[in-house]
Amino acid sequence: MPFFDTRFLGNTARQWAIAVAVLVVVTLVLRLGARVVVSRLSALARRTATEWDDIVTAALAETKLVFLLIVGIYAGSLALNLSERAHDAVRQATIVAFLIQAGLWIGVILTRWLESYRKREMQEDPATATTVSALGFVGKALLWTAVLLLALDNLGVNITALIAGLGVGGIAVALALQNILGDLFASLSIVLDKPFVLGDFLIIDDHLGNVEHIGLKTTRLRSLGGEQLIFSNSDLVKSRLRNFGRMYQRRIAFSLGVTYHTSREKLELIPGIIREAIEAQEKTRFDRAHFKTYGDFALNFEAVYYVTVPDYNTYMDIQQAVNLRIHERFEQEKIEFAYPTQTLFVVRQEGAAAKV
Repeated sequence: MPFFDTRFLGNTARQWAIAVAVLVVVTLVLRLGARVVVSRLSALARRTATEWDDIVTAALAETKLVFLLIVGIYAGSLALNLSERAHDAVRQATIVAFLIQAGLWIGVILTRWLESYRKREMQEDPATATTVSALGFVGKALLWTAVLLLALDNLGVNITALIAGLGVGGIAVALALQNILGDLFASLSIVLDKPFVLGDFLIIDDHLGNVEHIGLKTTRLRSLGGEQLIFSNSDLVKSRLRNFGRMYQRRIAFSLGVTYHTSREKLELIPGIIREAIEAQEKTRFDRAHFKTYGDFALNFEAVYYVTVPDYNTYMDIQQAVNLRIHERFEQEKIEFAYPTQTLFVVRQEGAAAKV
């Protein structure tokens, strides 16, 4: 009997050879075709301004060799006389592989599109960028849940009964993981309510820093000292925090004191000097300046003004210029700043007994 007429598992060697040849040819053709398509699309994407060709190219580049191999196996199996059960197994494996590959394609498209959108919105609206990051996670979770359910349905699993069972089991899991789930729901609360967004400067108790990352369980801040501060989302939702990222202007109140020897005429000049020093600076709005109190060793004045931008360095530059201008005018008017002093009055009583 010729070798090619020898039968293995119900098929001749010739049929097995044809099946293997089909498998190899189909896999190679699909592999080379995918590379050619990705190469052509990449060249096209570099010449266009639109982002969608880049996104599609990145998605196609995620085509896995295992998926192409499974498609090749399915094509080769068509040349064999297999049992109905074997044909169904190959078909189901091919469908599951296609669902997983489709999930990878859609996942890349979703990720790249959301990342592109986040970068565009980050400069104008950091809150939108934070929301997009959370929506990306939710979208991926829904995508792979759908892939899993479709794959199980293709394998003959009763999805309705499975979902019902998962609902009962989910209660037990939720009780066991209540702290983690608490942080997860807190992150959704942060994303939807937006008490802060990426880039905001926060003060939380004794800690302060810029928001660097908002995750599903934790939020990370970069402190002024350079170290990273990590807070659980549930703790942040419960905390009283100060968000300087929402500041549109700064209200500045400062005091100064002059000596008790200052004449009334000079005292009347001081509010005007303070006002002049403040209004001479850009990005300021004068509010008031008054002789406030008689202190222990000084006549105290209080002034209030606004810096119309939130930047801290700008505020400090302005305050420095105001202080220098006040100092200059006080020198011109010969007004003395107060400093802690004490006056000791000694009374000598006449006729006091002489010390022995």
